[in-house]
Amino acid sequence: MSEQTQTARGRRKERTGTVVSDRMHKSVVVSFERLVTHALYGKQAVRTKTVVAHDEANEAKVGDTVRIVETRPVSKTKRWRIVEIVARAQ
Repeated sequence: MSEQTQTARGRRKERTGTVVSDRMHKSVVVSFERLVTHALYGKQAVRTKTVVAHDEANEAKVGDTVRIVETRPVSKTKRWRIVEIVARAQ
């Protein structure tokens, strides 16, 4: 049992999303989507979630695709930080 809790405890959630706002200092709002299947009908639906992520260097701009990882609380709303910028906006 102890090995199971150790492996689950060390993992951090990673998501890839799009920056929708960069108007804050060292913070960006990232939106990412996931597919959810309806329990009864089986139809696929898209669910969108927005989170505030920490951007230490202020590099991410609106439209960029970024990879974010879950981290300790940085402020009241920030629980994620940017790991890398995957693609720049056109």
